[in-house]
Amino acid sequence: MDRTYNQFCATARTLDIVGERWTLLILRDLLTGPKRFSDFQNSLRGLGTGLLAARLKHLEHEGLIRKITLPPPARTPAYALTEAGDELGPAILELAKWGMKWAMGERREGEAFHGGWAVLGLRAYFDPSAAEDVRAIYEFRISGEVFHAIVENGTIETIVGPAQRPDAVLEIDDEVLIDIAAGRTTFGQAVREHRAQASGAPQAILALVSMFRAPQPQSRRQPGQA
Repeated sequence: MDRTYNQFCATARTLDIVGERWTLLILRDLLTGPKRFSDFQNSLRGLGTGLLAARLKHLEHEGLIRKITLPPPARTPAYALTEAGDELGPAILELAKWGMKWAMGERREGEAFHGGWAVLGLRAYFDPSAAEDVRAIYEFRISGEVFHAIVENGTIETIVGPAQRPDAVLEIDDEVLIDIAAGRTTFGQAVREHRAQASGAPQAILALVSMFRAPQPQSRRQPGQA
């Protein structure tokens, strides 16, 4: 029998569905596009094959994900979000924003990191007010992973894979991204210090620097608290 909080409450009902360990991280990975079983195994180190299969089966049963076949040339089985699963995206991004401010700190020994997770970081950092008049396509190359972002009048769409005709291209490695996540630098500082390479239309690059604002990390503990 599935575990339940046994409460007639929207928050409790939601946690009944997505509150188990690893579940939200599976949904996080699917926010950047369909994933094969092997993709989850590569991204979610520490999640055993049996438990992964059980979590995917649960999410499919609950109507948050569905099985698909990737288009040619892959033609392999994969998983994608349903409409209900996709609508959890803003909640997951809000958790990410909270975590950047209150939970990240320094990278711990043994912690995995994938440059592709920056796709969601871009959406979490995005400042719509700074992009009201921007229409541009950006390609990001991060330690061998490529994705692009379409910015149009205060909105952003992030897609795994290269852009056809990007207005600007940003190349950055994992270590710089980790420094950004820890609050030690920003996209703009990394470009100015030549730790990240930006090429393309100068106006698009200038807009890129101002559109993404990471929150300043804060301590959860009160002054004097051990």
